Amino acid sequence: MTDFNKILEKAKELEKKMRESQDNLKKIEVNGISGGDAVTVLLNGEGEMTKIILTDKVLNEDKEIIQDLIIAAHNDAKKKLKSKTSEEISKATGGLGVPGFKWPL
Repeated sequence: MTDFNKILEKAKELEKKMRESQDNLKKIEVNGISGGDAVTVLLNGEGEMTKIILTDKVLNEDKEIIQDLIIAAHNDAKKKLKSKTSEEISKATGGLGVPGFKWPL
């Protein structure tokens, strides 16, 4: 029964750290860049786009090129957000592994 109590203690500790981690995740901001800094997209920790910055140079491009650059910058930001999110979750779960339990991330 002692092992089960240890697992429950770890679960409670993990729950507390995950709540803290969720708060920290909301504070994350990342920017994605494309076209040699021609387009910058900012995402918050919830994956919402908060800002798009276009240089004057890019505004002279064709509409399709601008669209592609925005998509590329957004994808770059999403990749960075995923990485930062994984780092934050690792901080919360580090050292609290439960044998045989796999995280769905």
